[in-house]
Amino acid sequence: MLPSQPLLHAAVFALTALQALASDTFIAAVYEHAVILPDATGEPVSPDDALALMNKNMDVLEGAIKEAAQQGAHIIVTPEDGIYGWRFTRETISPYLEDIPDPSVNWIPCTDPTRFAPAPVQERLSCMARSNSIYVVANIGDKKPCNSSDPSCPGDGRYQYNTDVVFDPEGKLVARYHKYNLFRRETQFNYPKEPETVTFETPFGKFGIFTCFDILFREPAVVLVSELQVDTVLFPTAWMNVLPFLTAIEFHSAWAMGMRVNLLSANTHNINLAMTGHGLFMPEGPAAYHYDSRTEGGRLLIAELSTQPRLSPTYPPAVNWSLYATSIKKFPGENDTFLGTVRRDIFTFSELRRKAGNYTVCQGDLCCHLTYRMSNKSKDEVYVLGAFDGLHGSLIKYHWQVCTLLKCKSTDLNTCGQPTETAQTTFEMFSLSGTFGTNYVFPEVLYSGVELAPGEFEVLLDGRLKSKHGTSKPLITVTLFGRLYEKDLPHHLRTSP
Repeated sequence: MLPSQPLLHAAVFALTALQALASDTFIAAVYEHAVILPDATGEPVSPDDALALMNKNMDVLEGAIKEAAQQGAHIIVTPEDGIYGWRFTRETISPYLEDIPDPSVNWIPCTDPTRFAPAPVQERLSCMARSNSIYVVANIGDKKPCNSSDPSCPGDGRYQYNTDVVFDPEGKLVARYHKYNLFRRETQFNYPKEPETVTFETPFGKFGIFTCFDILFREPAVVLVSELQVDTVLFPTAWMNVLPFLTAIEFHSAWAMGMRVNLLSANTHNINLAMTGHGLFMPEGPAAYHYDSRTEGGRLLIAELSTQPRLSPTYPPAVNWSLYATSIKKFPGENDTFLGTVRRDIFTFSELRRKAGNYTVCQGDLCCHLTYRMSNKSKDEVYVLGAFDGLHGSLIKYHWQVCTLLKCKSTDLNTCGQPTETAQTTFEMFSLSGTFGTNYVFPEVLYSGVELAPGEFEVLLDGRLKSKHGTSKPLITVTLFGRLYEKDLPHHLRTSP
């Protein structure tokens, strides 16, 4: 007699779990999705029309999920806004939302779809996970009714949240996370009243989850890693690239290295909005990444990662990010400085006038030291050493300290800090350090063409970011990006409806 379908599925799931438990690694996937967007409208569409649009996107995601599972992936992360897009007001997004229960209810929507209010999106995601025996991570919208007894209840009688969900290989809802740090254009959503730190256990490690803009703040990002000791962070995002420091691949890779944790970053793909760049990032550097600002299609990435990176023999030790920089005298050059703008931030710059040298630039409490030697200096290019110590951001202010070796857009010093993607100059060596007031520092090296430099630089225990054998490609920027979370301004909107 053939086993029944539920028994067969349970046996497959148990075998997969045992295989994962027996291994020090697991296979993960991330998918960058070119989202099919709704038509711009000032009026809400019907629930049927909303579901039809979401099913078009889920058709694409289901193909990626099947392919990932066929290649042995245990988990796949899909992007923020990946199911319905972002062209919404508070009113027009309403038909796309579902009531997502707390995972403690122990619910498999695929096999019990009528247990709660109609939830066709959750049902389909659950069935994707179940039919492919894979963890599926997706971003959807949650709605929660409220009434006048709640003084914070919005006028339309519901809270609306930007929400991540995770379904396990049986299709069970195992995690739900409401985004806490909303980007300035997300007026369709509410801030949760308190920050959420969502974790769940798998046969291949302890996972945490947050969304896009959250990565720049202490709550929940730092709390998950430093206090709750997750092994891997799941990161749906809709990241708009901003050179020279905040392109998706460079900052996400730097964050994984600085926090010494796995980061599974899945981005939306929209070249008109500069949205691209996703990857599987480890404490040692990227396992796989992709950046494509020219073509329109999505991209699946798959890589093998450590289940518990802290126990890996290659796990990087803790760094004292200010040790070297505070132990030396300033290099020459700190008096030959000028001010330049990187977006809204006023940096102190010093031009690197020679092919080799030592420089120091200071701003506020931060002094940045650089030793370098160029191997192929283009006469049409200018590089500077820069320092910034202050509050960044428009609506939401947060404090960062930045030391950077930076290529200017042109030989005009007024262009230093403006975005540029190409360079011709290579470096035989560089060593960058700073007197950071924090141990949350993220190292970045970006090559011409917006490419990372895996294996070509190292961070010493005394806080120096050094090249190993010279740069193999022309250099855009070398950056140490520090976050002083304790100096952030409070954001009054986080606790308001």
